[in-house]
Amino acid sequence: MGLYTDLPDAITEVDVIIAGGGTAGCVVAARLAEADPSLSILIIEGGPNNDIPSIGVPVLFLSHLMPTGKTNIFYAANKEKQLGDREIFVPSGGVLGGGSSTNLMMYSRAQRSDFDAWNTPGWSAEDMLPYLRQLETYHGPGAKDRHGYDGPIQVSRGTYRATRSEDDFISAAGKVGFPEIEDLQSLDANNGVQRAMRYISPDGKRQDAASKYLQPKLQDGHHKNLHVLVEAQVVRILFDKENRRAVGAEYRPNPDSQWGVPNLHPIRTVKARKLVIVSCGACGTPSVLERSGIGRPSVLTQAKIPIVADVPGVGDEYEDHQLLLYPYKSSLDPEETLDAITSGRRNPEEIIKNNDDILGWNAQDITCKLRPSDTEVAALGPEFQRSWDADFRDNPNKPLALMSLLSCFPGEPTGIPAGQYFAMTIFSVYPYSRGHLHVTGPDIGDRLDFETGFFTDTNGIDLKKHIWAYKKQREIARRMQTYRGEHAPGHPPFPASSKAACTSTQGPLVDVQDIEYTSEDDTILEKWLRENVATTWHSVGTCKMGPREEKGVVDSKLRVYGVEALRIADLSILPHNVAANTNNTAFAVGERAADLFIEELGISK
Repeated sequence: MGLYTDLPDAITEVDVIIAGGGTAGCVVAARLAEADPSLSILIIEGGPNNDIPSIGVPVLFLSHLMPTGKTNIFYAANKEKQLGDREIFVPSGGVLGGGSSTNLMMYSRAQRSDFDAWNTPGWSAEDMLPYLRQLETYHGPGAKDRHGYDGPIQVSRGTYRATRSEDDFISAAGKVGFPEIEDLQSLDANNGVQRAMRYISPDGKRQDAASKYLQPKLQDGHHKNLHVLVEAQVVRILFDKENRRAVGAEYRPNPDSQWGVPNLHPIRTVKARKLVIVSCGACGTPSVLERSGIGRPSVLTQAKIPIVADVPGVGDEYEDHQLLLYPYKSSLDPEETLDAITSGRRNPEEIIKNNDDILGWNAQDITCKLRPSDTEVAALGPEFQRSWDADFRDNPNKPLALMSLLSCFPGEPTGIPAGQYFAMTIFSVYPYSRGHLHVTGPDIGDRLDFETGFFTDTNGIDLKKHIWAYKKQREIARRMQTYRGEHAPGHPPFPASSKAACTSTQGPLVDVQDIEYTSEDDTILEKWLRENVATTWHSVGTCKMGPREEKGVVDSKLRVYGVEALRIADLSILPHNVAANTNNTAFAVGERAADLFIEELGISK
């Protein structure tokens, strides 16, 4: 099998180098190898192989999301004044398969208008639908022409569901105006709730890009020219100085890996005859480009990096969905949440030994795409009304926020009173805020200048989205029969005298009326949102497709401006964010990119 932690001496040159073995990188490598087994391909991935036992077990997903996890890279943003002077850490997949190996496995597709809004030839919704179908084997409801049935990635409900809380949520959501929709991932459905589908096979295994695209090619004996180097970090891309053509890459052992030696990280080189494809993600790709001399001249000069190509958009236009999680106490039984497992009251090893059905569960049984009513829009003020009228009112395909029901306490359980919890996870889509991510020096270990930009938009529209979202999710929770009050530390500290104060109850609420919030309550809520908003792990846009004069970094064929034979294939190329968890879009970008590269290389499919 061509998977190494130390590249054999004989491999000094290949046809194609793929810098980064995340979701899209694995898809591209597998599809290129499939199209032409004689093509020599090398993936260079900074993290380890994803043969870590816990990765394949959906119920253990929280072990990868915690700051103590070893399968993600945590990018530290600068302290940002508008966020309570906090330093936000943005995780990104740090293992073969990228985020698909470590995420929550939620099956969530972009909307039709998302792709169309990219306004890029070859990337409209109708252009992308074949790739969305190509990647999946779908085991769910909906129109047959919207889904795929013979792709590498299994999409199913898994082996376990918490049916009582699922039904409870759907009933409560209906009472506040959000209906159940059979297939919310059809590209066209919106403003309702769905019983969630997952990147989990019907027999309960995680479906990630490394296991389902790449590993079969490495193991079948027919793709001996496909090579994967793990635990090695790409430092920079090498260019032929005469024509600025990408001809290879420099890499070093990952100092955190089993073969990295502290303070001794020899730089190694491998050449590429045909293409270099960067696929290090929205947080990793701009750094590789800038260390290679591609970016805004002022940034490169400040970092003491020789300029190869003036491409001002590199590292700008950073977007992320902005997340809040709200915990609630519940009357659910122990087997209806993950709390017994995450708190240690139930032994995961025993569950694995017994092959319990709960192993194939990610605790997210509901997904929602939501829009406010006209009355709710007006209540958020004239600036919000103007933004809504300009960007949402006449496009019912666009939700304002996405929400999920999580059947457990949404975070580190240490010190949390024993019991059963559920949580509402809600994030705003289409943020107006923008951030940036730039290098500050020529070396891979130099500090990054990273600003998330959360809540920096004019007139505070992104903040107002979350004011609406907080109030709306709380009304759904209060109408659930399993609701037993808010877990107060996870909510704004409204005073006891306020009608918005957190409560506890011994049974379900009756004759529920919407909470009335005062202007003082709204001030408390706004402050709390600033101090608690977090990343959704959905970073995009830092090397976007578009005209160079509009901060574009690549064209519609993913060619980097100003140089030859350098391509990008990951979520950094998205011109705008999407109303979905982004893993599905990453798979589809990989599929579309592979077709573009196959055509460019003159390979007959």
